[in-house]
Amino acid sequence: MLGKLNFAIIGTGNIAQHMADTIKKVHQVKAYAVASRSADRAASFAGKNGFKKYYGSYEELVEDPKVDLVYIATPHSEHYDHARLCIEHGKPVLVEKAFTVNEGQARDLFALAEKKGVFITEAMWVRYMPMLQTMQEVLSSKVIGEPVMLTANLGYNIRHKERLVNPKLAGGALLDVGVYVINFASMLFGDDIREINSSCTFTATKVDEQDSITFKYRNGRMAVLNASMVGISDRKGIVYGTKGYMIVENINNFESLTVFDAENKKVASYKRPRQHTGYEYEVQACVRALKEGWLECPEMPHEETLTMLHIMDFIRGQFGLRYPCEEVPAALPVEDVEAALPVAEVTDSAEETQSTIPVNTEEPAETEEKTESDPAEGDQDD
Repeated sequence: MLGKLNFAIIGTGNIAQHMADTIKKVHQVKAYAVASRSADRAASFAGKNGFKKYYGSYEELVEDPKVDLVYIATPHSEHYDHARLCIEHGKPVLVEKAFTVNEGQARDLFALAEKKGVFITEAMWVRYMPMLQTMQEVLSSKVIGEPVMLTANLGYNIRHKERLVNPKLAGGALLDVGVYVINFASMLFGDDIREINSSCTFTATKVDEQDSITFKYRNGRMAVLNASMVGISDRKGIVYGTKGYMIVENINNFESLTVFDAENKKVASYKRPRQHTGYEYEVQACVRALKEGWLECPEMPHEETLTMLHIMDFIRGQFGLRYPCEEVPAALPVEDVEAALPVAEVTDSAEETQSTIPVNTEEPAETEEKTESDPAEGDQDD
């Protein structure tokens, strides 16, 4: 695969606009095609962002032989169908987080992609950022001693967004905001979790609006995670160690890392590299994978996507939350999907709901840095 790749987008909402702004700055790709259920919206988006082609249906876009990579920017509830459409037409695909509504859907997509030899990955942008390696190296250096606890908070007042309160679109805080705090814990503490305790409050439409989640790891560590779509948080991630602690500013787009010793004195600090929007890293990773002939990105391998969804399925089981769109994928037997969704029984006893879960375990851009959009400000919408 030589030259620039023809980049296409399914969906024309705010998050699609964020990606369109990104690919203008990534020299390995070019804006080629966009699709919407409305030809007028697709035409407007294409004209505004310099896309060569526009389509009034998703089927037309994936049938275009010149499309090299498709980014899916539609609501969570639609990711499975749209990704499957791309795979069936042999189109490499980058799927916005959350990758699918549940683990069963993701397993079906990965199986189909492997069968057909098609690349697919999740657009969990923080997994691809160079700042992550810095964070992991500082933690491994033991400058704060042995890590024992992690906290992460992410909250926005975004309850006015219809997508986020609509259960038919798999709304709620967990898949949109909570996914970040869970990934943050995973990136720094891993996935060898012994126990998960979680609770939430609900919107009038019966989706979760505020989530409190605690992980207990087999090595004795803990992660205390909070996510909200009704309140503003400090967006900080803090790792506590036996000799000090480290603070990450903005777990949704790492801005800085500051290290403190046991006397609360700052001993080191790191700033993120300049970036275009922050989305460029996932696009560059996709290009690299396609040119190498890989079917997944090492930054976000399929097994890690499955683990994150497995955890979120379990948490929703503790919430007692299931979406209308969670039908069994046609390619999987009913018993397989049920086994992939470990839903805890929700009772009136807090003690009984504290269930145990077995979990398997570039160079900086040289342009002016832009302020990132909030995760739910970039609506997946069409």
